Amino acid sequence: MLQRLRHPLVAVVLTLLLTLPWVYTWSSHGGHVAPGAPYSATLTVAIAGFAVLGSAFLLAWGAETAEKDVPRAFAIAVLAVLAVAPEYAVDALYAWQAGSLEGTQRGADAANLAVANMTGANRILIGIGWSAIALFTVYRAGASRDPAVEHREGFLRNAVSIDRDLSVEITFLFAATLFAFVVPFSMASVNGGGAAGGIGLLDTAVLVGMYVLYIAIIVRGDVEEPDHQVGVPAYFQSFPKPARIAVVLVLFAYSGTMIYTAVHPFAMGLETIGIENGIPEFFMIQWIAPLASESPELIVVAYLVNKARSTAGFNALISSKLNQWTLLIGTLAVVYSIAAGHLGALPFDEKQVAEIWITAAQSLFALAILSNFEITMREAVALLVLFVSQVAIEFAVIRLYPEALAEAISIDILYAYTAVYLVLGGYLLITRRHELVGLFARTGTTAREAIRPHEARPEGAD
Repeated sequence: MLQRLRHPLVAVVLTLLLTLPWVYTWSSHGGHVAPGAPYSATLTVAIAGFAVLGSAFLLAWGAETAEKDVPRAFAIAVLAVLAVAPEYAVDALYAWQAGSLEGTQRGADAANLAVANMTGANRILIGIGWSAIALFTVYRAGASRDPAVEHREGFLRNAVSIDRDLSVEITFLFAATLFAFVVPFSMASVNGGGAAGGIGLLDTAVLVGMYVLYIAIIVRGDVEEPDHQVGVPAYFQSFPKPARIAVVLVLFAYSGTMIYTAVHPFAMGLETIGIENGIPEFFMIQWIAPLASESPELIVVAYLVNKARSTAGFNALISSKLNQWTLLIGTLAVVYSIAAGHLGALPFDEKQVAEIWITAAQSLFALAILSNFEITMREAVALLVLFVSQVAIEFAVIRLYPEALAEAISIDILYAYTAVYLVLGGYLLITRRHELVGLFARTGTTAREAIRPHEARPEGAD
């Protein structure tokens, strides 16, 4: 009997059971538990949260199973898109409202919320995701014997090595980050003073084009021998190829549907609870909602790290950042234009200009850290402390000062932290310029091999 309970399908069934209460709630109440009843928001958060948890495991199992048939980077990229799909849905909702209410104050507010939600999600992914997962990887290394963790003498000197095959993702992130610095200038001259900047269709073409080129490169990669799997992925990988592919598609489709439908009510429930307890709505939409929508991704990565697969975990984190920093930004202008009924750009105010610049600066600092293909505990702590302190200080300002004064002070805080990120990132890029050149050279080699796969690999590419 005990042996039967250890069968991989038992784990799959138990995980599916976590999602079933949400399936019932979604189909019968439209995603809310007895709307208007006491504790409705709390129950919605609990039921949707369990569905997100279960779906994250199903998604991870699907990605690990798929590694037997497609390049690992492509499987992880699909996982990343599905895991952060709710973030796209939330941002698209605000962008649609901004377009349909174009020219009104409500439309302008919705546009600012779309940008705030996007920048919040991107900063959470690095400030909490990259840093906390690096620290968790080092913490778990004693039990999991993760080969990616290097133990060094000194305080917080241990480091997590990053697979050099991630050079393509890092390079494209560099390009998207540099482009993000100029996004606020896109509409500065066409808004008649009504907004400080905007995300236009030119931005869409550049950013989405970057992501399409990235996918075109990684999908042509070789199918590597998958890591030794145990449990559910090993069981599914033992299936004949047609059945294995069918299982992967079902796992992706089901988990993607659950995540897509559950995360928004999960986030809205958290927002309701927060607002009821005196937390400003804008703060909730910028930080709490994105944190909820990023939770599937963080759960998947923590699962991979727990299996001593930190390389795949960081691949997922970096891939998620790339698709959010390209596709997510790029699609906002498209949704806005469709809702407005004409070609246009999603406008935003001065506060969101500062939000975009600090997000780009944080990204630059994080990429400078990874330029030598490792992240030390000191660097992870620096990312975490900078992120948490900025959010905490801004929250305190919002609670202590009137709205107009609080916004002015918040903008100054954002610019100050932007300067800190740029100084730290610039210093690392200068001191690691040789590693940076090697990173870009490796990406060039990978791109050429994707275009001309039979071309000989130059010596010293590594």
